[in-house]
Amino acid sequence: MDMKTGKPEKAYKNMQFINSSDARIIRILAEFLEPQHRFKREDIADTIVFFGSARTAPPEVALSALKEIEEKAVGKGNEADPELNEQMEMARNRLKISNYYQDAVDLARMLTAWSKSLNSKYRFVICSGGGPGMMEAANKGALEAGGKSIGLNISLPMEENPNPYITPDLNFEFHYFFMRKFWFVYMAKALVIFPGGFGTLDELFEVLTLLQTEKIKKRLPVVIYGREYWDEVIDFEALVKYGTISREDMDLIHFCDSVDEAFNYLREELTRLYLTVE
Repeated sequence: MDMKTGKPEKAYKNMQFINSSDARIIRILAEFLEPQHRFKREDIADTIVFFGSARTAPPEVALSALKEIEEKAVGKGNEADPELNEQMEMARNRLKISNYYQDAVDLARMLTAWSKSLNSKYRFVICSGGGPGMMEAANKGALEAGGKSIGLNISLPMEENPNPYITPDLNFEFHYFFMRKFWFVYMAKALVIFPGGFGTLDELFEVLTLLQTEKIKKRLPVVIYGREYWDEVIDFEALVKYGTISREDMDLIHFCDSVDEAFNYLREELTRLYLTVE
């Protein structure tokens, strides 16, 4: 209550109520309407979404981490240390996978430069989950090309702050996973799936399910980048073999192993699907 006028506080200014379980629907609506308002204000037509691990470090960081562990091993001489050996093997694998970080930077930069050449409102804007790792790489590439990029971050107890490469006015912080996923898919005209863990797998399979069941009506090219990694992690052919998906479902995805291959495929598909006047 306003002590001067004696008037009660308006409901939308009552933060105790706004943050209560009774007002959850208001908070959900805010995570729909506020991004919608910003996308309209920034003249964003659609996006290319990059998914991938938050834990993938740039090559120079991964190399430094490996050297640090190797120095520890040298200090122990010939003394066997199973834990240190495991750490070294993990560091070697992280260095190997760090190459995808630079690939994401390069692909995002090339796509952004192509998008800018279209001379229309902001088409095919790079969008990531806003965090570190592969998300950071995507936003970094877009910035290197002088373009805008989107970060759809989410509040998690273990996650870091948004990466510094996101366009400030397109930097979002979500509470609800499902509203964040909505904005990933609703704006997207293509997806690029780099190696990742639980979160990346969740995002990939949710989109594939929506495409398979035709809940997503638009044509949505899905590039799965890095076949060596994905063939080890997911045996797609086994799904076909056991009849849990059909052979035609494999047409929903397109594997790429190089930046040029991914760029050319996406440029051709997006031109054919969304830029060609019939």
